[in-house]
Amino acid sequence: MTSDDIALAHRLADAAGAVIAPYFRADATVETKSDASPVTAADRAAEAAMRAIVERERPDDGIVGEEYGPLRATSRRLWVFDPIDGTRAFIAGRPTFATLIALLEDGVPVLGVIDQCIARDRWVGAVGQPTTLNGSIVRARTCDGLAQAYLATTSPYLFDAAGAASFQRLRSAARDVLYGGDCHNYALVATGCLDLVVESGLKLYDWAALVPVVSGAGGIMCDWAGAPLRHGSDGRVVAAGDARVAADVLARL
Repeated sequence: MTSDDIALAHRLADAAGAVIAPYFRADATVETKSDASPVTAADRAAEAAMRAIVERERPDDGIVGEEYGPLRATSRRLWVFDPIDGTRAFIAGRPTFATLIALLEDGVPVLGVIDQCIARDRWVGAVGQPTTLNGSIVRARTCDGLAQAYLATTSPYLFDAAGAASFQRLRSAARDVLYGGDCHNYALVATGCLDLVVESGLKLYDWAALVPVVSGAGGIMCDWAGAPLRHGSDGRVVAAGDARVAADVLARL
């Protein structure tokens, strides 16, 4: 991962945002995919715009995207796109969705961007560098443990039965819980506004960009067993701003 890759990630976010913004709070046809999730023309057009840039500028790199699937997916360097993470929020006119852009090298996320094109908020995380929000360094906040933590998840209904029971144990022990937010919750952990996010069932394009952002702010992202997230992880994710919170959560999970 180089400074040129970071510059490219910014251009990818610019391109996606330029496509998405005109659709926001405008009439848009919503389709339902085979997994029952919604998709709009904005999702597809934004991913197509990003893929075209990578194809032109990094023709040897692989691509994995939510809407158009894998291309050269066995490449050592892999760009991973979720053009609109939080499509339901986007459809409802809530500016809590974001474009997620990640670069993986040998299966490990080394660069991540969370871009909210309406609020013009862009978080960038890169290995060896501090996470920034709109160019300014951000840090996760300290927290003594789960009892003092503000916990977030997109929806309690997205867990399977076993996961829901595990989450309920955390919810009962946490200071408070917030629902909704999608990827925005992880950005808020990196910014020091939330302490903890716990989710399951995530795909590579849902979490890959989040890892460098949270880690570069001093936080921790891992799976429910405490293992680092990498290509092939099972989609059960913990993001904590403080290692003490992470340890408490992992003991309970």
